[in-house]
Amino acid sequence: MAYQGGFPQQQYGGGYGQHPAAAAGYGAGGYGAYAPPPQQPAVNPEIQNIFRNIDKDSTGRINNRELQQALINGRGDHFSDTACNLMISMFDRNKVGTVDIFDFEKLYNYINQWLQVFKNFDRDASGHIEESELTQALTQMGFRFSPQFIQYLIAKNDPVNRKEISVDQFIVTCIQIQRFTDAFRVRDTEQKGVITIGFEDFLGIALSMCS
Repeated sequence: MAYQGGFPQQQYGGGYGQHPAAAAGYGAGGYGAYAPPPQQPAVNPEIQNIFRNIDKDSTGRINNRELQQALINGRGDHFSDTACNLMISMFDRNKVGTVDIFDFEKLYNYINQWLQVFKNFDRDASGHIEESELTQALTQMGFRFSPQFIQYLIAKNDPVNRKEISVDQFIVTCIQIQRFTDAFRVRDTEQKGVITIGFEDFLGIALSMCS
């Protein structure tokens, strides 16, 4: 990635091995009436190389720690545990706490999309965004929040009072806002912007955001 933050831009020789289903040598119609198992689409060679470098233990899967070591924000820090756990959980099809190369390709593209959004609002290319920039970003996404709430979002992610947030904090904040918004809209059947919610339903929403 050319922008500050994200995966380092490196070139590696070779590529990652084929998915077992693609390497098993099944021929068309090899099982008579039974169709051959579906093959996964080919993975971009650049992503294969990145995956191979991140997969330090060569298991063919990446966990949150390996992902964290590969992701750097604009401050030069690794992405937070919260960000890496959240993104792994979003793309872990088998719910085992890791992603394979096919999950990773989707995750890689997803992170790149968020980096581009972040870059668009990081006007001074500082590697972080401030209150006015966060307000503009959320407004463009369709959210109209008060200045006080924007300040709260920044303070929540800013324990040292820099009054700014990094790209990993931005990604987590936006994902959480969108998830709560989706949960709210399901319950706002009359589209009034107000809902009545039971205590257990409220707890279920809140706890689901922590997983």
